[in-house]
Amino acid sequence: MSAVDAGFPRAVRVLAAGDFARVFAARRTAAAGSIVLHACPAALAAEGATAVRLGLSVSRRVGNAVERNRWKRRLREAFRGVKTRLPAGNDFVIVVRPGPVPAGAGGARQVEETILELAHRIVRRPGYAASAAATPIPAARRRR
Repeated sequence: MSAVDAGFPRAVRVLAAGDFARVFAARRTAAAGSIVLHACPAALAAEGATAVRLGLSVSRRVGNAVERNRWKRRLREAFRGVKTRLPAGNDFVIVVRPGPVPAGAGGARQVEETILELAHRIVRRPGYAASAAATPIPAARRRR
């Protein structure tokens, strides 16, 4: 893996609230343990974009700031390891449920395998590709 691949640049992140809302509105999910993966064909896939993008949602219910940041570091590292094997042209959002962060090299492999398995499970479902056209892009909600 080159130094360029080792990062987590903006181009491979789901950042905008509207993009998160679109992925959640697609209602295509799979879960295993503490990881829930939401998926949606990328909005720009019709324009030839084949990048895989990832968004992370780790709420305060998961634990304190140290615990949440451990989860985010583990998930970013796992994504860097598997992004070339994920189905192209999709946006993924990982939501973490409360639970311990998998530790060590074995934990890293476990998270990578879980992300791959969940992504392929969602994408293989009947009607997944057709859901891109049927999914309306919701307006971003305001926080109060």
